[in-house]
Amino acid sequence: MPPARSPLTLVASHDAGRSVPASASARIVESVTAAIIERRLMPGTKLSEQKMADIFHVSRTLVRQALNQLSRDRLVTLEPARGAFVATPSVAEARQVFQVRTMLEAAMVRSLCAQITDRQIAELRAHLRDEAAAVARTDVTGRTRLLADFHVVLARLGGNEVLAQLLADLLSRSSLIALMYQSSHSAAHSQLEHERIVDALEQRDAEAAAALMERHLAAVEQNLHLDPHTADLSAALLPTL
Repeated sequence: MPPARSPLTLVASHDAGRSVPASASARIVESVTAAIIERRLMPGTKLSEQKMADIFHVSRTLVRQALNQLSRDRLVTLEPARGAFVATPSVAEARQVFQVRTMLEAAMVRSLCAQITDRQIAELRAHLRDEAAAVARTDVTGRTRLLADFHVVLARLGGNEVLAQLLADLLSRSSLIALMYQSSHSAAHSQLEHERIVDALEQRDAEAAAALMERHLAAVEQNLHLDPHTADLSAALLPTL
């Protein structure tokens, strides 16, 4: 089996086989996506075409192509007369992304239980060791990438590249959502939940694996501040008795 590819590699491979200019455009898409996943680009950040052209040593036309692709991926918002900005997902979009992820990923692990091999379990265990090591050494960039990659690795083990690409796109949007709504779900909790999912896969317990995946994604969503507290006007303005 070929090595599992990260969401970023999947983005790059999506443009494989095109001309050299398209490859340059894909490199920009990959770099912006990486910066979002690794939490180096915040929602609402303006993406200047000229500055990006200077950074990547390409024409503004190629930058514009990359921004159009990122807009189609819902990672960038293009605003007339204002330019391109890193997307700021709404609460409704955030809930919808997690709803779709839950449906897809619960079905994915349920199906995977019927075909997963011992060698693939070993591959997942190796990935989990990498996750744990990154969490232990507080490698924020590394652990963020590895924790996201886990979900795409599961899709690839099932042999479904379309699902892997779809999940890569959803995970990029999930990263923006986590930034936008200040997720308090710790990396250590995510890593432990991944361990339990792999335990269920190793036991070929489809229902347990699906239930654990649903609980994992529900916990991630519940730890987002999607329902900000709105202060009562009286309580805010009247002195405390």
